[in-house]
Amino acid sequence: MHPLLKYSLRTVAGATVAGAACVAYAAAYEVRAYRLRRFDVPVLAPGSRPLRILHLSDLHLMPDQRDKIEWVRGLAALEPDLVVTTGDNFSHPDSVPLVLRAYEPLLELPGVFVFGSNDYYTPSRFNPTRYLWRKKGPRPLVSPRLPTERLRAGFAEAGWLDLNNAKGELKADGRRVAFAGVDDPHMHADRYEEVAGPADTSAEVTIGVTHAPYRRVLDAMVGDGYRLLLAGHTHGGQLCVPGYGALVTNCDLDTGRAKGLSRWGPSWLHVSAGLGTSPYARVRFACYPEASLLTLRSAL
Repeated sequence: MHPLLKYSLRTVAGATVAGAACVAYAAAYEVRAYRLRRFDVPVLAPGSRPLRILHLSDLHLMPDQRDKIEWVRGLAALEPDLVVTTGDNFSHPDSVPLVLRAYEPLLELPGVFVFGSNDYYTPSRFNPTRYLWRKKGPRPLVSPRLPTERLRAGFAEAGWLDLNNAKGELKADGRRVAFAGVDDPHMHADRYEEVAGPADTSAEVTIGVTHAPYRRVLDAMVGDGYRLLLAGHTHGGQLCVPGYGALVTNCDLDTGRAKGLSRWGPSWLHVSAGLGTSPYARVRFACYPEASLLTLRSAL
């Protein structure tokens, strides 16, 4: 055999083995290696005591994911002052009771929620690499409906605030927090005109909540004076390049903000990489599934 051909075959074989190992790692380990990330956010008035927010997103809960249920339940031990979930809670019509079981100890705390597309429709089969070449923005939703109203009722019965195209306030640690939220911008369900107007600056903090962090929504919330913006949807890129990060966000947000805390004008934006995936793409690579504990502190 010619030496060059032998070298080429060895290279291909090595790449194949390495690729298979990466897929096995992504599907067997990392997708279930749940992590808690912690961030300090200097957004409160000087002299304020800290306020702690547990931010959850994109559970995409399936009936066979008992480990995820127990991990989420364990987050109650953090004793946050407020819980915010930014949608895509479930991906199977039988999962509503499981979502409510996962959240059960957290439902005893003040909380708010918005929905994502996978709180309304079951995911469809797709090739995940299509995100690398298709146009950014929503795709038509033709999948079967999920029992959305059962989940909404479960959250509402616990006293959680529904922020799907709605404003509101609640008390966390005895302090007023003012919110504006929208339904999922990824499927054009956001109607910001219904919540537009100046944020209540007499509140301890003003928070804008959305599932998908589209720029039109973030800009509108900042323009109205919301100083902390919370979103999910991106899965942090889900399949990332070590040392580089996300290649896509599945919206018009830049990849540098696919997860974590950043500035958005005068405000702060936190995007959760979330805890799940589509049931048809149960892999994560260089992007651990996560929940976040945000400690709001005095601005300097």
